[in-house]
Formats: sequence, structure tokens, C-alpha cells
Amino acid sequence: MVTRAEEFERLRPLLFSVAYRILGSVGEAEDAVQETWLRYDASPTEPGSPKSFLSAVVTRISIDVLRSARVRREVYVGPWFPEPLLADPYQDPERSAELADSLSVAALLLLERLSPLERAVFVLREVFGFGFPEVASAVGRSEAACRQLAVRARRHMDAGRPRFEADRREREELAGRFFDAFREGEVAGVRELLAADVRLVGDGGGKAPQWSTHFTGVENVARLLVALVPPFVRIGGVVRPCQVNGEPGAVLRDRDGRVVGTWALDIRDGRIATIRTVINPDKLGHVGPVADAWEVLRETTAAVRRG
Repeated sequence: MVTRAEEFERLRPLLFSVAYRILGSVGEAEDAVQETWLRYDASPTEPGSPKSFLSAVVTRISIDVLRSARVRREVYVGPWFPEPLLADPYQDPERSAELADSLSVAALLLLERLSPLERAVFVLREVFGFGFPEVASAVGRSEAACRQLAVRARRHMDAGRPRFEADRREREELAGRFFDAFREGEVAGVRELLAADVRLVGDGGGKAPQWSTHFTGVENVARLLVALVPPFVRIGGVVRPCQVNGEPGAVLRDRDGRVVGTWALDIRDGRIATIRTVINPDKLGHVGPVADAWEVLRETTAAVRRG
């Protein structure tokens, strides 16, 4: 006999993945999942389908949280990016492509353009393959209304996606060359891997150095990276390539292993089109102990002056 707690733990990865895609926040998604368990544990009746019941509960909670979060994001200092996720706990071979595509920072930023209801419907239907009866139950709308919401959401998402994308192996190979080049201080090597209109954009939330807020153009971005990354490494910093939101990226750590920030690379047409950095300490706690980014920048700048 499977207990409620055991059934919930089996479904926890799915619930978190649904909540994260709706909210773009690891902490808020974890809180939504925990609240879902409390409601499930307190429910006097046994649902016919725990998966449908729990998915509906976590979706409704996430929609409510998102509505409040959108107000906060309107006054957010600087660019807002989702909290970096290094590994998706939910794996489904039958929907692996949809799961991977929906996890990228670019896709999550596209989802930000949707209303909370459109976002929830798109996540449940297009990403996780729920039937419209389940989607309707989860968001509290009719099936016909959910079909219309899904059509609008797909239209918005398709309009914002690039026409052509490199396959995963090509992206990983290019990212490897990129990290090797700037660690070795090769301006030319970095430059040839960047798109002409490449952007480096940082999310510091007003709580971290804004040196990476927004740089545009191959020369500006290449020179910035080569000027700062090798000195950062000389003071003991580490740039560790890894998957960030299912795409090539890196975690930057100081000499004590504390997290300075993350990078996510958006690769288009064989070049790096956007480098999105998250250095807001409030968004990094789940990755590990967080460094003092101001102190790291001061030490790096001093190393630059020393040559």
C-alpha cells in the first residue's frame, strides 16, 4: 500500500518542474511544492489521480504567486532573469525535447510575455503533455477557454523563437572552445566565436556589481571578457563550465568555492548571441554558499592593475 507521503515524493520532481517553469524561481517553486504537500496531506478525500490532483494544486498556487511576483518585477532593478537551474529533477524520455527547450533562459524569458493563465496552460499542455480536461481542472477554466489560451500562448512563443538553432552537440563544442579561449586570454579566439551583435547582460538586482549590466558588440564583449576573466582566475577564481537551464553555461566561484555568479550562453547560427549572467546573491543560494561579489570585483580589478 503506497502512502500519501510516498506518492507525493514520487511526483515531487514533476511538481517542482511545473512550478519552476511557471515562476522562474527555484525558491518560489520549492515553496509552492511544499504548500501543495500541506494541502494534499490535509485533504479529507483520496483523489482518483494523485498526479492530476497535485499538478492542479501546484499550478493554482504558482499562478497566484506569479501574479504577485509580476508586480515586484515591475520595480526590479536592472534586467530580470530566472534563477539559474543546474539540473532539472524531472526526466521524461518521451518529452525530453519539450522539457529541454522550455528550460532555457531564452524560453523562460519568452514565457514572461504571457499572462499567468497563458503561461500555466502552455506549460501543462505543451511542455508536460497534459490533456485539456486536466489543464482545465488545474486552471479553473473551461476546456474551450484553455484551447484558446493555448493557441495564443503558442503564437507568442513561436513568434519569439529563432528560426534555426544549433543542435546540442554543436552548442557544447562551441561553448568549450569559448571557455578555453578567454581563459587563455585570446582576444582573437573569443572574438571569432561571438556574433557581431552579441550582448552580455547581467542580472544583479541592485545587490551586486553592475559591470556586466549591458555590453553590446563583438569588440566590447570580447575585450571585457579577456580583460577580467584571466585576472579573476589569477586570484583563485574558477570558471566551471556546466549546463545552466539545459544550455551551455558556467558557474563562477571564488577561491573558497563560493558562488560569484552563473553564465548562460544563447547560441545562434554557430555564434554566441547572448551571454546572460546572474550575480544577484538572492538568486544564487540554491547553487551553493554565495561570495561577496563586490570584494571579488575589487580583487580582480587590483589584479588587472598589477598586470
